[in-house]
Amino acid sequence: MSAVIDTRTVGLVGTGIMGGHMARRLAEAGHRVTVWNRTPDKAEALRAHGVSVADDAGGAAAAADVVVCMLSSGPVCDEVLLAPGGVIDVMRPGATLVVMSSIPVETARAQAARAAARGVRYLDAPVSGGERGAAAGTLAIMVGGDAATVEEAAPLFAPLGRATHVGPTGTGQLAKLVNQLMVATSVCAVAEALLLAERGGADPARVREALLGGFADSTVLRQHGTRMIEGDFKPGGPAKYQVKDTTTALAFAHGLGLDLPVAALVDRLFADMVAHGDGDLDHSAVILELRRRSR
Repeated sequence: MSAVIDTRTVGLVGTGIMGGHMARRLAEAGHRVTVWNRTPDKAEALRAHGVSVADDAGGAAAAADVVVCMLSSGPVCDEVLLAPGGVIDVMRPGATLVVMSSIPVETARAQAARAAARGVRYLDAPVSGGERGAAAGTLAIMVGGDAATVEEAAPLFAPLGRATHVGPTGTGQLAKLVNQLMVATSVCAVAEALLLAERGGADPARVREALLGGFADSTVLRQHGTRMIEGDFKPGGPAKYQVKDTTTALAFAHGLGLDLPVAALVDRLFADMVAHGDGDLDHSAVILELRRRSR
């Protein structure tokens, strides 16, 4: 029988657009939180919320009962977690590593195996909801791993959003890939529809308003449709991360013998957007790529 996770002592590595909000919410919920970030200024700002700042990732992880990883990609996570003397090596046996970054399924499984060899428990728990969801504590959290460990980690997830156990290790990342394909496709569909309204002579804002409550209504239409109309592309979910996820999803699908033609078109559209220099903009800025194609 596994020990109950004491989520009162939390290490968090990666305090970027979403990780900073997550650290703040965990501290406000009463957890003792220590963070590390490659860009120190982003971490230092959290001191005002009662968060401690470590000089390196190991310093955030060594004394923690739970370590949350919120870094940008699979390779970056591997670099920080798996390096000799890195996070997994310094974690105490019986502690739990919760990787909330979006990484490939195979990467999550390999990390879990490395953690297990060190006596460290592992959950892959990527999130959806962007900066707004991280700030409000309304993230959708897709968790893969041992059921008992997921249950024991509930106090960690509660301040961050709604956690759902979807299956064994790696299936949290699989669920996130499913999410990302659906979101990316929806963002492109809304962008195309609003561009059609714009070029056809209608007021896109009024068209969006008219669609609310109908079958075309969605979170993407409500939030990203507004961004597209207002030209507000401050990144909540940067396009360079969107294409990372769609490309990863397509590679995983290929390994299963699946052909996903719509996803392939969406991936190509975001890849072109990034190639044209808009990778740091919010993924709703894909409408700019569509405008470039329709000059």
